[in-house]
Amino acid sequence: MKRTRIKYCGMTRVEDALEATRLGVDAIGLVFTARSKRRVAQAQAQAIRAALPPLVSAVALFMDDEAELVREVIAAVRPHLLQFHGGERDDWCAQFGLPYLKAIGMGDGAASLARLRDYPGAAALLLDGHGLGEAGGSGVAFDWSQMPQDLAQPVMLAGGLRPDNVAAAIRLARPWAVDVASGVEASPGIKDPARMLAFATAVRDADAR
Repeated sequence: MKRTRIKYCGMTRVEDALEATRLGVDAIGLVFTARSKRRVAQAQAQAIRAALPPLVSAVALFMDDEAELVREVIAAVRPHLLQFHGGERDDWCAQFGLPYLKAIGMGDGAASLARLRDYPGAAALLLDGHGLGEAGGSGVAFDWSQMPQDLAQPVMLAGGLRPDNVAAAIRLARPWAVDVASGVEASPGIKDPARMLAFATAVRDADAR
């Protein structure tokens, strides 16, 4: 049976991260860019990272931030993966010595697909619903039928995913992983346990079918 990986992004509380791991989520995202309403303080991020059980990945998210901040977070928080949401180049993303995910805003439609070839060093590509230069976590979806199936890297799907539509998204786009923030929240950065459960259940149900 195909298993779609799950990442819950924008974590700001230890209890939310622990609930996500109890549900079998594969990764949690910690946002450090000042442009995000889900930005987490480094001290809180350290507490969340320390609470994670083995085999659950902590992902540190940035968007056009200074390299100094990225290095500072790596030293303090010890993330397993980095995630970049801005106009960062492939060589810039690769300089930190950690695997990285590169988000591509699909708000420009098919024109966005050309940028997918610009990051050969990425461990995976994350297709989000926002436009070029905009922040993620907006809850905006894109046309899932545009999801490419011929890339060398795993492709993650984000943008506008919720418990009531993620199964349809998986059936149509066939992503390696799904990434959700606003779709499982009570408010920005505060996760809703019922929505987290419903989302994870919908993903597993879609895989089983």
